[in-house]
Amino acid sequence: MAFKEVKAEELQMNPFTKIGKEWMLITAGNEEKCNTMTASWGGVGVMWGKNAVTTYIRPQRYTKEFVDANDTFTISFFDESYRKALNICGSVSGRDKDKIKEAGLTPYFVDGTAAFEEANLILVCKKMYHGDILPENFEDEKIDTKWYPQKDYHTMYISEILKVLVKEN
Repeated sequence: MAFKEVKAEELQMNPFTKIGKEWMLITAGNEEKCNTMTASWGGVGVMWGKNAVTTYIRPQRYTKEFVDANDTFTISFFDESYRKALNICGSVSGRDKDKIKEAGLTPYFVDGTAAFEEANLILVCKKMYHGDILPENFEDEKIDTKWYPQKDYHTMYISEILKVLVKEN
């Protein structure tokens, strides 16, 4: 399948639906080795004068090693027919299995990083900032007890959107 590049400002999507309900894959690495994970937390907006995304990755996730080791990564969005693949990518560790193959996805390499041919929208991102979520900064302690019972606080990444690719029909 072919992708065409569009301007981020031309996107016609609801980020609350795309991220929170439909989910996304965060993918990093290269043609030699890459890994991916399903995510349903994140944001899209403008930061430091650049079109940006925020992503959140827990420390135990294998994909975090790839995101940390590379300047760029991708966020891929899919239609509902890929829900099973997204479930696999969110529940199977790439340390233990070839979950990309198990999920039936085909790596698509762009600008030195990895995404997927089956995606209908790909954001190529470059890290600008990362920092750990700190429990002492919660305004409501219930967030800590509800979302972090194992104290495995996410690392937040703020990344510039370098390229937006949409699947051509």
